[in-house]
Amino acid sequence: MITRREFLTASSGSLIVAAVGSRNAAAAERPWYATMRRCGQLNLNERDPLTLDVAAWIDYWSSLKLDALLLNGGGIVAFYPTDVRYHHRSEFLGSRDLFGELAAATKSRNMRLVARMDCNYAYGDALNAHPEWFERNRDGSPRPHNESTWLYKTCMFGPYFTDQMPAIYRELNGRYPIDGFFTNGWPSTGDLAVCHCERCHKVYREQVGGVPPDRTDATSPLYRKYYDAYMNRVLDVWRRWQASVTEARPESVYVGNLGGGIRTVKNVKRLGEVARWFNADHQGRGGDTVIWDCAQQGRVARAVMEDRTVTNVTGAYSNSRPTWRHVAKAPAETTMWMAQTAASGMVPWFHWLGGAPEDTRWKEVGRDFFAWLAANEPHFRNTRSVADVAVLYPQRTIAFYRSGSGPRDWRGAERAQTAEYLQGLYYALLEGRFFFDFVHEDDLRTETLSRYRALLIPNAAYVSDQHCRQIRDYVSGGGSLLATFETSLYSEWGDRRSDFALADLFGASADGDTIGPLGNSYMRIERRHATLTGFEGTALLPGPENRVPLRETAAGDAVSLTVVPYYPAFPPEMVFPRTPRTNQPAALFHDRSRSRVAYFAGDVERTFWRSGNPDLGLLLQNTVRWLRGDTRPLVSLDGDGIVETFAWETEPGYALHILNYTNPNMTRGFIRRFYAIGAQKAAFTVSRGRRIAAVRALRTARALPFSQDGDLVRFEVPSVTDYEVIALT
Repeated sequence: MITRREFLTASSGSLIVAAVGSRNAAAAERPWYATMRRCGQLNLNERDPLTLDVAAWIDYWSSLKLDALLLNGGGIVAFYPTDVRYHHRSEFLGSRDLFGELAAATKSRNMRLVARMDCNYAYGDALNAHPEWFERNRDGSPRPHNESTWLYKTCMFGPYFTDQMPAIYRELNGRYPIDGFFTNGWPSTGDLAVCHCERCHKVYREQVGGVPPDRTDATSPLYRKYYDAYMNRVLDVWRRWQASVTEARPESVYVGNLGGGIRTVKNVKRLGEVARWFNADHQGRGGDTVIWDCAQQGRVARAVMEDRTVTNVTGAYSNSRPTWRHVAKAPAETTMWMAQTAASGMVPWFHWLGGAPEDTRWKEVGRDFFAWLAANEPHFRNTRSVADVAVLYPQRTIAFYRSGSGPRDWRGAERAQTAEYLQGLYYALLEGRFFFDFVHEDDLRTETLSRYRALLIPNAAYVSDQHCRQIRDYVSGGGSLLATFETSLYSEWGDRRSDFALADLFGASADGDTIGPLGNSYMRIERRHATLTGFEGTALLPGPENRVPLRETAAGDAVSLTVVPYYPAFPPEMVFPRTPRTNQPAALFHDRSRSRVAYFAGDVERTFWRSGNPDLGLLLQNTVRWLRGDTRPLVSLDGDGIVETFAWETEPGYALHILNYTNPNMTRGFIRRFYAIGAQKAAFTVSRGRRIAAVRALRTARALPFSQDGDLVRFEVPSVTDYEVIALT
């Protein structure tokens, strides 16, 4: 019988042949932004009209071989002689038309022109003339910007968004050869604003039934209704603006400001349904943000956009905490951010703020990377991901999960903590050298999940009945499953169920309230199992901080890991187990005829992330390997170092991307320099019947020896300094 892997490989190969043919036939019909591969932005300030050298700037951006350049049109400040009332002209504009000069120069270099707009704030004269345009506090006062206090926050539900902004779009479109419009800051993927203007109170009365809470609170029925009303308004405005910008040029596009990585509140799947181009304004990291934060953003965006345009902004300035807008960040950090953008399937967008920089160190960094991208452009035209493991992106859990329904010891921002489940699994997958994709929880269709051998679910506590049905269908169809902790114990809004909705898959029911957080608890190895490879010298493994007590409901495989409950860790005299052995399952592993299911009762992935204990990482990696069974991975990479990998089928062949994270600044910015890793042995499965003629390392520009046995291509990458791309053609 044909194996599942052979079926997936053959099927995907057939689909690619069909897709390539249709792409070639329809190439002329694709919008310009669908083929864009390099994008740049000069963000002007109000004083720039005095001194900005248009020719010098366009020379620089042209040297990056850009497909598109973003330049300030207006919104807060107009950089052209606008006739729209209350559209504030730069006080330094004089008789100059700076946007017009830049627009003409951009088009003369055959670059697409995108007008960068800001819809979020306006000046006091607009507030006095049109108070209905602006957000209000509970006491009725307008909301000034916290730094530039002469600017006031506009309201998305008001006519500023439906009347004033479209008027500005039409004026710009009528005067200049603009190919698209981008709004800074809107709609974003962060928390929902709660405004107290008259129009918003009308929305609250008619659509919500009361004023929603000011903070994200899914336990509130009012918040839930407001969430839907808010999302509907965002989508309505987005469609209106797309219609406005295409009145003069049907091929034009409106681009919203999205991003947020894995910590998003607004539903990015719904936003992706209206977005023709998804821009992630995810410019850099600071503090203890991990280096792979940009690659995660790419996985999120690709999960909701599939093969449509996704860009990611790299800020050339030091956007750390604190931020320095006019000095460059470390070159290595900038390079790695752009590398992650390209590797994860996004289009790099390079950004500087201010037209008269005194720090120009960033310029050469961008030029070097973009010139290399341009020289190798065909290999960044991806047609599909080559991965057979899917990780569920549990957006609702990250957005809404709170201490009332989970761990009680949040440190810092709550949403940062709710992402730790996904972060821990992610890190374990990087250490284990797995190739995987994100799948959004609202895209669990059969046609999506059937591409993957296993679905990994990091504590998706908040999932709907429909999601659970789709997961159940996936397993019954032969897919394998990993789930942890409170997965499916709550509805999509956080209402606790009487039991796991997926209890039938787990083979266990919840038997009481969640226990924890408690340290110094353990998992006892009762029986050897493939998931316990490498633990031959111990009877105990570290236990998760939090767990759900279980009542086993399905007869089947014997329990391999049981719970050793918490006992005191201090003082030393008291450190001994009060209950050294229980029959309480810490994990359940079910080997079925067509699939395998692993369920951990505790938050093993979050505990791994917080503790860094390698036993928990190895346990997760072993479990993923067990879920895949005897099937050979589509792609594998063996060697030393911490790397993140992506594998793509491309228009000319295939590409393997290797990001070298082996660095003391991996989990705290900024990377100062790179530390090269040694030989990496790769095995890459190509479509059946495809013969590979050449394997080439693009960063080091050298051919690599390789061998091919049937559909398996083997080669060795001698070393990786920062980022390497191996092209198979």
